[in-house]
Amino acid sequence: MAIIHPTAIVDPSVHLADDVEIGPHVFIDADVAIGAGSRLMHGAHIGRWTTLGKGNQVFPGAVIGQSPQDIGYHGEEAYTVIGDNNIFREGVTVHRGNRENTSTIIGNNNYFMVNSHVAHNCRIGDHVIIVNGALLAGHVEVGHRAIISGNCQVHQFVRIGDYAMMRGGSGATKDVPPFCINDEMSWIRAVNLIGLRRNGFDTDRILAVKRAFKKIFRSGMRLEDAVNELDTAPATTPDVRMLIDFIRASKRGIGSGHGKIRE
Repeated sequence: MAIIHPTAIVDPSVHLADDVEIGPHVFIDADVAIGAGSRLMHGAHIGRWTTLGKGNQVFPGAVIGQSPQDIGYHGEEAYTVIGDNNIFREGVTVHRGNRENTSTIIGNNNYFMVNSHVAHNCRIGDHVIIVNGALLAGHVEVGHRAIISGNCQVHQFVRIGDYAMMRGGSGATKDVPPFCINDEMSWIRAVNLIGLRRNGFDTDRILAVKRAFKKIFRSGMRLEDAVNELDTAPATTPDVRMLIDFIRASKRGIGSGHGKIRE
């Protein structure tokens, strides 16, 4: 049975699974479902039409599923759908979809640090870390095991690939491919070697990614030509195939392989 502090405000329509803990002064709006083992701490706010899976932790002052910051939104039924075992630290904000029947979707085992922001219609994969003060604009997509470092800014509709990393304070107005490090403003600086090793990539996998990176971003070839050459190589690994497919699917374009190192 759920444990609800007497000062909490919980709409009668809310569905709480077993072992949910609702702390002091928590507010939960109508049409919300919260999975087993989730814990909402002092002053957390859960907006309407939000679904939280199992084992989520919502820290004091976090606001999950509130109306989007979009002047075109007028209260239509839109959703926030969150998986299992996510952590939302103090001051995190996650907004619902900005049009009727649209959703902001967050996967499993993600960590959202203090004052990070996920805008309407974003899609977040699994095992993502979004560090203090990072800002994701509307419709951003973040792949599995990506890291968005402190105070990063991501433009609307940008995609961040699997295992990618944005360095602290950097910005992305164009897509960041899988396995890559984004620095400055949309500068694809290097391969995320530390991230790949931490995620169990062996030497052969890393070497294949490094060779593909060099071809795409350091050879001086046109992006399309470099990708086509990789595509027709005799042995294209699954990781390089992921990189090729991501680049070809880009609508905003890919960050530049050339940039100036910060002094």
